[in-house]
Amino acid sequence: MTPPPARTAEQRKKDTLHRLEHDVDAWVATAGADGGAPYLVPLSFVWDGATLLIATPAESPTGRNLAATGRVRLGIGPTRDVVIVEGAARVVAPEDLPEEDAEVFAGKTGFDPRRLATRYLYFTVLPRRVQAWREENELAGRELMRDGAWLVAD
Repeated sequence: MTPPPARTAEQRKKDTLHRLEHDVDAWVATAGADGGAPYLVPLSFVWDGATLLIATPAESPTGRNLAATGRVRLGIGPTRDVVIVEGAARVVAPEDLPEEDAEVFAGKTGFDPRRLATRYLYFTVLPRRVQAWREENELAGRELMRDGAWLVAD
């Protein structure tokens, strides 16, 4: 099977932004401050054009890791059309999240952590590095954002 031709960086960024705007779920990887084993879970997200918003139980390994380190990596999409986001996570208590943001999250994901007995925390994720590729022929140009700045103009 011959892979499709490699996309331009501009097309790859456009496709990445579309995925961020329209996808709902990501694989979220964290690790503890103690250098413990990485922890990987599927979580829903909302993209507001600059940050991702995720939610997880406060006492889960993911919640504890994010609160302790503020570091996260998300994998979005299938393996042959993946977007990898490395970011800085900031804790947002449910009572501190603007009502509009909580409603957007619940509406898009079909999940409202505010309605659960288990205490959840929200986390905003500011992307610091974004990579995207489909096949081996796109590996060389996979980095689209570095140090929080897009490498490709709009």
